[in-house]
Amino acid sequence: MKKDLVDLATSRLKQTFMSSNQNQEKTRHAETIVRNHVLWSMGASFIPIPIADFFAVSALQLDMIRQLCRVYEIDFSETQGKAIISSLVSTMMGRGLAKSFIKLIPGIGTLIGGVTVSIFNGASTYALGQVFKTHFEFGGTFLDLDTERLKKMYREQFEKGKKVAEQMKKEYDEQRGQQQQQQATPPSEEPKPTAPAAGVVDRIKEIAELRNQGLISEEEFEQMKKRIIDQF
Repeated sequence: MKKDLVDLATSRLKQTFMSSNQNQEKTRHAETIVRNHVLWSMGASFIPIPIADFFAVSALQLDMIRQLCRVYEIDFSETQGKAIISSLVSTMMGRGLAKSFIKLIPGIGTLIGGVTVSIFNGASTYALGQVFKTHFEFGGTFLDLDTERLKKMYREQFEKGKKVAEQMKKEYDEQRGQQQQQQATPPSEEPKPTAPAAGVVDRIKEIAELRNQGLISEEEFEQMKKRIIDQF
């Protein structure tokens, strides 16, 4: 009897530990997916044609939700995904489109508009990612999404997402400045060490892990790898 109780307790502890590890692994994968799509959304914001950037970012956001569904083993519906995205971002959509049209200003419009829109789109993608990640982590599906409740969470995460996007842009600008400084260093001088290449390798390792675990296909892996390399 005592041995049976010990075996039962050990089995349950083992199951709890394994479940905890699996949940942590899913969370890490989900965070990687959200971060990658925030970066790509910010990059797509520099498309010089107004509205075109909006549709490009919408496609990236839908792809992000599709990949999050794979991580949490949720049935994905493209039609429902588009409807939910539209519902959640509708309150911010007007502001986003207005910022996109700044690109029409001759001269510096594309630069200023691109930077402004990139922060906006990065924040929007981050907020959507956090909404779906949290909903799925608590056992939710597409069938029980309460859009009114999630709209509030989206707005809260949007404000946080602006800071996240600004930090990402700052890190990118610093890495780019280091690269330019290194390229400008005369051959006789020893270049200062930089870490952008290491960052690229780390990001590719992350998506390679997603591929190895079957969460993304080989084709998606190659596409994501190309985007990472192009961005750096």
